[in-house]
Amino acid sequence: MTEIPAASTEARKRIKTDQPHTARIWNYWLGGKDNYEVDQAAGDQIRTLHPGIGDYALADRQFLGRAVQYLAGERGIRQFLDIGTGLPTADNTHEVAQRIAPESRIVYVDNDPIVLAHAEALLTSTPEGRTDYLDEDLRNVDTILEQAAKTLDFSQPVALMLLGVVIFIEDDDEASGIVRRLMDRLPSGSHLALSHTITRPDMPDVDAAVAFWNEHGTPKLTQRTPDHIAGFFDGLELLEPGVVSCNRWRTDDNETDLPAEVAMFGGVGLKA
Repeated sequence: MTEIPAASTEARKRIKTDQPHTARIWNYWLGGKDNYEVDQAAGDQIRTLHPGIGDYALADRQFLGRAVQYLAGERGIRQFLDIGTGLPTADNTHEVAQRIAPESRIVYVDNDPIVLAHAEALLTSTPEGRTDYLDEDLRNVDTILEQAAKTLDFSQPVALMLLGVVIFIEDDDEASGIVRRLMDRLPSGSHLALSHTITRPDMPDVDAAVAFWNEHGTPKLTQRTPDHIAGFFDGLELLEPGVVSCNRWRTDDNETDLPAEVAMFGGVGLKA
C-alpha cells in the first residue's frame, strides 16, 4: 500500500474553500461531510434550477457499483484503472472489486487536490490485492499509463473507468482522442465503463443548471448528447443495454428510489 501523507498535506494547501467545487458538491448531494458552506449554497441553488440533479450523483455512484460488480463478477476482470475517481465514499471501486475477487488491483487517478487530500481512504486493500493513487490529469495519457504499469499488468485485461470525468474536456475531438488513446494501449479483453452528463431538448432545466455551474463553479462542465456519448465506444463492442440513463444500466430490483431517467448516461464496452 502506498503512503502519501506528505502529498496529502501539500494537497490541502491547494484547496480553495471560497469557490464551490464539483467534487465537494457531489459529496454534499450524496450526504457526505467533505464540503463547505460555499459548496452547499451552490448545490442548493443548482437544485432549485433542477430539483432532480442530486439524483445524478446517486445514479452515477450506483452505476459504478453495478459496473464494477459486473466486470469483476461476470467478466473476470481483476485490474481497474479508475480515472477521475472523485472523493472517496462508500463502495469505492477497490471495495466492490475486492469483495468479489480479493486479488484485484486498482489504480485511482485524479488531479484534484481535494481528492488527493483524502486519498488515504482509497489506498486500503486486501492482502491479496493492491491499490494505488496517481495525482495526474486525464489529458496526460502517457504518464498515467507509465505510472499505472507499476501496479497493473498491461498484458492482461484492464477495466478503464471514466465516470463523470470526460465532461471536463471541452473540445470534442480532444475528448474522443483521449479515450481512444487509453483504450488503444490496453489489451484485448479490456473494458471501458464511461458515464457523462447529457443535453437533450426534453431536459432544458439540466442546461440551466450546468450554465449556472459554469458561471460560478470549477471546473467547467461540457454536456454532450446520448449519441455523442455512444461515440466514445466506437471500435468497441457496446454491451447491453447500451448507453442509457445510469439508473437503467443493469439495474438491481432494489434500486427503485430514483426517477425513471436521469441526465447522466453511461455504458460499458469490450475491446475484442
